[in-house]
Amino acid sequence: MPRWLPRAMVLALALIAVFQLGSWAFHQLTGLLINVLIAFFLALAIEPAVSWMALRGMRRGLAAFLVFFAVLIVSAGFVTLLGSMLAGQIIKIVEDFPNYLDSVINWINAHFKTDLKRVDVQEGVLRSDWLRNYVQNSATGVLDVSAQVLGGLFQLLTIALFSFYFAADGPRLRRALCSVLPPAKQAEVLRAWEIAVNKTGGYIYSRGLMALISGVAHYILLQVLDVPYAPVLAVWVGLVSQFIPTIGTYLAGALPMLIAFTVDPWYALWVLVFVVVYQQFENYVLQPKLTSKTVDIHPAVAFGSVIAGTALMGAVGALIAIPAIATLQAFLGAYVKRYDVTDDPRVHGHRRRGEGPALFTRARALWERRPGEQEPGGGSSRDSSSGSS
Repeated sequence: MPRWLPRAMVLALALIAVFQLGSWAFHQLTGLLINVLIAFFLALAIEPAVSWMALRGMRRGLAAFLVFFAVLIVSAGFVTLLGSMLAGQIIKIVEDFPNYLDSVINWINAHFKTDLKRVDVQEGVLRSDWLRNYVQNSATGVLDVSAQVLGGLFQLLTIALFSFYFAADGPRLRRALCSVLPPAKQAEVLRAWEIAVNKTGGYIYSRGLMALISGVAHYILLQVLDVPYAPVLAVWVGLVSQFIPTIGTYLAGALPMLIAFTVDPWYALWVLVFVVVYQQFENYVLQPKLTSKTVDIHPAVAFGSVIAGTALMGAVGALIAIPAIATLQAFLGAYVKRYDVTDDPRVHGHRRRGEGPALFTRARALWERRPGEQEPGGGSSRDSSSGSS
């Protein structure tokens, strides 16, 4: 046996063990890595505001704290107002539920010639196995819901802390990263960082603009239908539909439908139809156009990046896909050598005046030629016709 064989086998086994250990550690830390990634993009989003205050003499730590405190105050106020409104509407729905049930029963009796009564329906529901099983499952699932709420709060706290540190210690982080790189690479890293800040800010701006448009559109609809709390509901629809990926649209549309149902059940249907139609308009017209203007990527690339990000990382991937792709595209664009494009109609997508397919050009020339005018080959058409006769 060669002398190097045992050493090679030990090295191979050690490499396999290190790979397995690294794979296990990566899977265990996936949640933490995703939180750090979200925090990094949030820090990039607030970097312009923090840098603006830091340039005017304020410490970066205090500037980052003020930005986070302002966001926290606005979010807490909005959630408090929305919660009080929702609690009041739920109480109203519970109080008016017998009247809704009576109207539904009367409609069924009138159209289907039945003789249903509210007392019979209530007793049937209360004695049903479905309600008993639902209550039991709800009682056993209270602990699971509580654990999920606590886990979500801990995750938000983790993201907020990392975002604060990234924003407050941005220059120190860049210095630490550049200290291990040669000068040529340092310039590239700093340029990539600046591009990431600009693209992430543009993405947040586009999302905010779409939230404003969505809120105004839904406010007009709710005001026309005379639905109460129309301004708050419009703000809810705009923010939730834009800043919560994947399920944000359904969460945003459910609350206005619930409030509209308390006014008139048909109004809830109108709200549902409007939400679906507006969502299609936003997905295929508004979002690609605004994203291509603010983030400077093609609408098809923006749409495809969201789909790819959702497939890879779920809701987080859908949220950060567009700024990540825009940053990568802008950074790599500096290293792609470009040439002048030839002056060809197939490239520019249009023809010059007078150009066109050969058959169409010849037909137009024959049509515009006056009587007695000579053809390109010589001799007029009248001479040629007399000669032939």
